[in-house]
Amino acid sequence: MTSPSDPNQPRPVQPTIPPNLTGTVESSSLASTLTTSGSAFSAAPTSATSAVAPKVKVRGKLLKLMISMMFANVGIFMIWGAVPGILLPLQIQGIVGDSAKAGTLAVVATIGAFAAMLAQPIAGMVSDRTRSRFGRRAPWMVAGALVGGLALVGMAAANGVVQVAIAWVIVQIAYNFAQGPLSAILPDRVPSAVRGTFSALAGLGVMVGALGGQIVGVQFAQNVPAGYLTFAGLAMIIVVLFIIFNPDRSNKGEPKPPFNLVAFAKTFWVSPRKHPDFFWGFTGRLLLYAGYFMVTGYQLYILQDFIGLKDQAVAIVPLLGVVSLAGIIIATLIGGPLSDRLGRRKIVVIVAGVILAISLVFPLVMPTVTGMLIFSFVSGLGFGAYQSVDTALMSEVLPSKDDFAKDLGVLNIAATLPQTLAPGIAGLIVVVFSGYAALFPIGIVIALVGAFAVLPIKSVR
Repeated sequence: MTSPSDPNQPRPVQPTIPPNLTGTVESSSLASTLTTSGSAFSAAPTSATSAVAPKVKVRGKLLKLMISMMFANVGIFMIWGAVPGILLPLQIQGIVGDSAKAGTLAVVATIGAFAAMLAQPIAGMVSDRTRSRFGRRAPWMVAGALVGGLALVGMAAANGVVQVAIAWVIVQIAYNFAQGPLSAILPDRVPSAVRGTFSALAGLGVMVGALGGQIVGVQFAQNVPAGYLTFAGLAMIIVVLFIIFNPDRSNKGEPKPPFNLVAFAKTFWVSPRKHPDFFWGFTGRLLLYAGYFMVTGYQLYILQDFIGLKDQAVAIVPLLGVVSLAGIIIATLIGGPLSDRLGRRKIVVIVAGVILAISLVFPLVMPTVTGMLIFSFVSGLGFGAYQSVDTALMSEVLPSKDDFAKDLGVLNIAATLPQTLAPGIAGLIVVVFSGYAALFPIGIVIALVGAFAVLPIKSVR
């Protein structure tokens, strides 16, 4: 018999509706399920797959929030698509030359990645405990976008590797302080029953932003500083508009959750014993993202040197981005709503991971532009389906109702770290194996392990 604190025991279903949204709920016992708590949820996130969960119609403020979150993700992830994938490699190549570009990019990316790894949980912890008339997330989203924009200005003015590295670290920290609180809005304000749909749209924003950032970033290949300034301004405008159109309620006067420094430090280790579902969700996301971004994060150099396009590589990046985006849109619009309808998350995640692994075969056996085009579309299908469901699944395995943003910040390490560290890992593999071919089989293995890592999760079907 399991004890009440057994982390493997399914959580009781206590459906609640965030008080500041107007999604319509169809349930004969709604009055008995609502609470008068000041927080959006009175219990840890519950499974959306329960048969007794109320039906929720996405309309009014809830619909506006969903659309706005998609655009907010576009604004932030355009930076993650353009800077580490296009602008930063070009800037470093211009400073150190072709012979040292791979190793230098690996060092700069690694330093930035560790900054990102630390920033999101700290940002989440701080925002969880923030009390203001604008709520607990908005102040940090604006501050992160502002400081991050100024750091991008610093990168635009940098003419040495050390200057670039310092500015990039600040960019990573600042925008993670915006991204962490933004991701916490889903468990804060979205009913569990429609998180798959929300996750799909939010995931679409992530991928449109990341790929759109690559496409737009290429347009600044001859003027990298102008690209930095453009993306800084876009992110600032979009974040501010998100907050204006989706104001949170004031939480001034609410009690703050107790803070324990030792306990917070321990959250950087995701315990498989205390929170096994959280651990497996974290592990799956970390590995699958790593398998994907090891290739896409190093795409410019792959096109230049592995495919052999040299200076013509920059012109191919937008085409690959558009092809990948087509696959992502198709899979995203199907994956999230389908998981809500089926009441299942894990099967979609596993199938998506397998598709992603298959996509990595094509550049290996066809080291041509055609092979890269096929890879882009098929990987878009896989990653789009994964992204559309993964956020919903992760929101249902968070350990604590009082620390949504901090716990999501820890989970977001699994997404942010591979994106920022992937060029460094890829650079190391290229150096060790004296070529780019090893990237693909290593990525296949990592993606498959990540896909099947969600199987042990018990609280979500």
